[in-house]
Amino acid sequence: MSDHEHEPGHGHYGHGHDDHGHGAGGHAGHAHGVSADADRRWLAIALALITVFMAVEVVVGILAGSLALISDAAHMLTDAASIVLALIAMRLSARPARGGFTYGLKRAEILSAQANGLTLLLLGTWLAYEAVRRLVSPPEVEGGLMLATALTGIVVNVVATWCISRANRSSLNVEGAYQHILNDLFAFIGTAVAALIVVLTGFARADAIATLVVVALMFKAGYGLVRDSGRIFLEAAPVGFDPDEIGDQLAEQHQVVEIHDLHVWTITSGEPALSAHVLVEPGGDCHAVRRHLQQLLRDKHGIGHATLQVDHLGEDTDAKELLQITTASTEPTEHCDDAHGPVHRPGPHEH
Repeated sequence: MSDHEHEPGHGHYGHGHDDHGHGAGGHAGHAHGVSADADRRWLAIALALITVFMAVEVVVGILAGSLALISDAAHMLTDAASIVLALIAMRLSARPARGGFTYGLKRAEILSAQANGLTLLLLGTWLAYEAVRRLVSPPEVEGGLMLATALTGIVVNVVATWCISRANRSSLNVEGAYQHILNDLFAFIGTAVAALIVVLTGFARADAIATLVVVALMFKAGYGLVRDSGRIFLEAAPVGFDPDEIGDQLAEQHQVVEIHDLHVWTITSGEPALSAHVLVEPGGDCHAVRRHLQQLLRDKHGIGHATLQVDHLGEDTDAKELLQITTASTEPTEHCDDAHGPVHRPGPHEH
């Protein structure tokens, strides 16, 4: 878990309130509990299928002297590892918050997704090297046995992919395991096509060419997982959220004079969070403004985890600074010791 100085629960807010409910908006996460148990069940079924077939494939590969089949088995080993990581992460993320982990271990899921992305990239690099080497010097391939095993592998991976697709793929963690299995399915399809070509034409390089196509898909999936998990670890705004647009929208609401120190980030998959410092016009109803803004965030953006520090304009401001705000100066005025981000103010017609 990365510490965030503006995350909910940090600091003292004069009129602040932290609403821990999850909104019904399009970005809100799914409920845990029964669905999380179902996710674990589907992942466990997929893990059992893959582990059994992987063991059989290793035996067949050794008996046939087929490096291609053993390589496929190694690929399936990373699939199994990705599912084990996902199951462990699910268990850790379900633990309640305590001690220094104020969000619990929810981001264990994001760590698992990043690990899955990295293994896809590393495995893809190794397979690309092997494919190029076989293009230069193609080994003798046992096409018939290779085709039979690949066709069986396609069936096993279709079932495993279907099992994981039944789990909640809005979780980056589950999506990581899903991408591993899906890429393995593509690998077996490519292997089957290559094996058929070898059987019909004797063109051994077909195996290496099919592998390079699969490698391209692996790089695409791996990069996506590393990019998305990296955004979460770097506290970037979730995809589809525009902090400037949200800030301007909040600043346009009745009695709001200014929005600053606005932060939007992701706690874990499907759980966006927001914090901001809100200045309300003198004499305004801070509590009513706060309730209205949080309702707006839930309804319009699906952000149910929002912490708003609400103060009256001028409470902690000297006369010169107050004049600067009320005249809507283009020069930003910092109200915090370490202010971050742009200042959002309503147009002249609002007040």
